[in-house]
Amino acid sequence: MVKLSVIMPCYNEEATIVTVLESVREQQVDQVEFEVIVIDDGSTDKTIELLKARPELYDKLIICEENRGKGAAVRRGIAAATGSHILFQDADLEYHPDEYPKLLKPVVEYDADIVFGSRLTASPCTRVAYFWHKVGNNLITLTFNLFNNTTFTDVYSCYLLIRRELVANLPLEVDGWAQQAEILGLAVPSAAKMYEVPISYYGRTYEEGKKIRWHHAAGVISTIVNCKLFQKARPLGFGAR
Repeated sequence: MVKLSVIMPCYNEEATIVTVLESVREQQVDQVEFEVIVIDDGSTDKTIELLKARPELYDKLIICEENRGKGAAVRRGIAAATGSHILFQDADLEYHPDEYPKLLKPVVEYDADIVFGSRLTASPCTRVAYFWHKVGNNLITLTFNLFNNTTFTDVYSCYLLIRRELVANLPLEVDGWAQQAEILGLAVPSAAKMYEVPISYYGRTYEEGKKIRWHHAAGVISTIVNCKLFQKARPLGFGAR
């Protein structure tokens, strides 16, 4: 059996939080047990109210008193996780939980340490989005591969599934969006088996609530470089909340 801890940080996601959690609860994969952990990062809308009204949709709810950033929320989720593996799930439905069976296949069948859901490798369905976002993502992925001798196609896909022991004791410091680069930069050297699987992507527009901006790529790239050179993230202040 594999126990998968689904870590879901959220901030002002009242429009989608219940729907995405319902979708997570619907997932059934042979030989996999699910643990759902929601971390509210200081929401000011009705997100917390909606979460408290539906406690059957999660196993643990962590409420942060102030908004400190996605990375800070993820750290609290990792600390609370008890699964053999962790999967990061955004609360905005840009990534749909129906992809879980594909993500879990390399774990169940090949004992994978890391699995990425790639939006850029034979994706069944991907919403056309912003050109400069794709340029930034390609630059981030190229930089990571160059520094780590890997062949990932999409290192800033939200769907990162990782063996918990690879991340549980990492000295994570980044509070913003660059934290995923910090996790990868520190964990990949210890990972023996890494896979990618194609996933669909239903990206939002800024008008629909998308939060990431072009300048976040600078913090991500600086984190990749510093993790490789110093085995520690030293973000340059570009992290997003």
